[in-house]
Amino acid sequence: MPLLYQSGQEIQRGDRVRLHGEPGEIEFIADPAHDPNDWYVKEFGGGVMIVEPKSFGRLFINAGDIPGYEDLEFVSRGS
Repeated sequence: MPLLYQSGQEIQRGDRVRLHGEPGEIEFIADPAHDPNDWYVKEFGGGVMIVEPKSFGRLFINAGDIPGYEDLEFVSRGS
């Protein structure tokens, strides 16, 4: 099942986002359907890693927390 932003768009690797108002990028998606042996899947059940160099560096958001994560906004698709 794909992970979605609050806007309803599917989260994809390379997406440009705003995290707490700061620009960032989706670094990778840990998806149990595609890689059940991935460490992030085993530890957290899947989610996304966001790179936001100004304030956070990297932040992993668990798949279950994404639907209510108001401070993650989709900006545009990456190349």
